[in-house]
Amino acid sequence: MKKHILLIGILVVTLFSCGKYEKILKSSDYKLKYQKAFEYYNAEEYVRAATIFEQIVPVYKGTDKSDTVSYYHAMSYYGQKDYILAGHYLKNFFENYPYSPFSDEAEYLSAYCFYLISPRPSLDQESTYEAIDAFTLYITKHPGSKHVDDANKYIADLQDKLVDKSYKNAKLYFDLGEFKASIIALNNSISEFPNTKYREELQFLVLQSNFFLAKGSILQKQKERFQSTIDEYYSFIAEFPTSKYSKEAKDIYESSQSFTK
Repeated sequence: MKKHILLIGILVVTLFSCGKYEKILKSSDYKLKYQKAFEYYNAEEYVRAATIFEQIVPVYKGTDKSDTVSYYHAMSYYGQKDYILAGHYLKNFFENYPYSPFSDEAEYLSAYCFYLISPRPSLDQESTYEAIDAFTLYITKHPGSKHVDDANKYIADLQDKLVDKSYKNAKLYFDLGEFKASIIALNNSISEFPNTKYREELQFLVLQSNFFLAKGSILQKQKERFQSTIDEYYSFIAEFPTSKYSKEAKDIYESSQSFTK
């Protein structure tokens, strides 16, 4: 019985709250809407806050409250974890209000929204590049900001994601046995990310790809391609003299030499 009464009480409060909110939406009292938008925002009722802010943004445009309304309109979407819309509105905000006291925070959070929607390495990385560009620009414009250390950390995270994607894409050609394409893709990955944590493995895969390409070639091309494999061996062993791949690399070198002879 008590539980039944409690549920009825919650329902009554909810219906009353919804009715009150609907009246605010239909009201032409913009001072009231301004007040209620912030009340909803501070109560973390971000959906309601965003809807009311959406109504009053054009009303307060050109006034001394214009930047405040626009900023919290954007932040209402951030509070909802709708980072696509939040990033869009925050970007518009700092571009339209560069001298607002909220501009610094809006620019940082806009970049952070791109960071949050950056997908796993196997997917398209457009938002990852956008986040890196946005954080880099932010650091350039605000070198003394409290957010600089975090921005640099996020850039490093994003670059690691690009390194992983590049590595996996390049290795895919090798796994498929497309050794000619593999050599190009692996070298491109090394060139694009010279300090990659996968550098040793990528260089060894280049060596293997050259060897397997040579073995599968027609007789007229074998000598030239085995010579390229030997050259790759010298490059690999010079950079990684104590590599975990040293024995396999030496086997490839000796096999290639026997073919050239």
